[in-house]
Amino acid sequence: MTELPVDYSLLSPDFMLDAIESIGIRVDSGLLELNSYENRVFQFLNEDRQRFVVKFYRPVRWSDEQIQEEHDFSLQLKAAEIDVVAPLQFDGRSLFIYQGYRLAIFPSVGGRPIEVDNLDALESVGRNLGRVHQLASQQPFAHRPTLSIAEFVQAPKLILQQNNFVPAHLETAFFNVYDALAKEISLQYKPDDKQLIRLHGDLHAGNILWRDDKVSLLDFDDCRQGPAVQDLWMMLHGESHEQRLQLEVLLEGYEEFCAFDTKQLKLIEPLRAMRMMNYMGWIAKRWHDPAFSRHFSWFTDEQFWQKQVGFLQEQIDNMQKPPLSLIPNY
Repeated sequence: MTELPVDYSLLSPDFMLDAIESIGIRVDSGLLELNSYENRVFQFLNEDRQRFVVKFYRPVRWSDEQIQEEHDFSLQLKAAEIDVVAPLQFDGRSLFIYQGYRLAIFPSVGGRPIEVDNLDALESVGRNLGRVHQLASQQPFAHRPTLSIAEFVQAPKLILQQNNFVPAHLETAFFNVYDALAKEISLQYKPDDKQLIRLHGDLHAGNILWRDDKVSLLDFDDCRQGPAVQDLWMMLHGESHEQRLQLEVLLEGYEEFCAFDTKQLKLIEPLRAMRMMNYMGWIAKRWHDPAFSRHFSWFTDEQFWQKQVGFLQEQIDNMQKPPLSLIPNY
């Protein structure tokens, strides 16, 4: 694996422009920073006034092989005429390294995030995702990880404990409810190997663009092996009856291309709990990055941790209820 810097300290505007031009692209504008915390992502124009996006990958997070596998997956989907935003290739390459930093160039795609109460958009998401999963299930990842309790539950706890983010007088209450939720997850999150396929992995509304009555999926940075429902549940919001309707609409489009195993519906609340825990660990792990301490300043507030105790307990309660089911006679 290529030797990498440990942070973004060298990423000055001039450095990034030099990195882009090292690929053979002449930049004819400044770099407009886009919303991304994990990586550094910028929009720019080339000398022909074409708009592109450059992504500088966070050092150390993924190996060269893992990033290339992400690229290969999205390029495979694109080649199948599925609406995804895939990296561009130059002389047959999509991943580039400049003075230790990995980068990739993407087309700049217009559109707006979908509204989860737009049923037409949800059906289109389902249709697109069904095609993604149909292709994704044909072979596994060789280098990307599998969505696991070890990564999403156990590792965040260790990071929070080691860095003393939880106020001392709340530690007992917080970690008691954290452990209780972890136990509930271990009882319920048991996907079998047949349910594990290649996933987008982080398919929330912000990673779906809606334009011309079509959707495009972007940012495969968190792609991994896991159960198909992981790419569906983040589209579900509101009361249970609203979620059932949203699920019905999603699956109406999805099952045009790919059968959905309804036994996976019982994994939704464990996956939601795992995301909650991983989110706290993610911020804690990245706290040394000035972008995180600047944008997530509330992470060190006592009030935040008091609320988390309540949220985790509420999630335990949710997991002890019957899982979401489809509308009768669906």
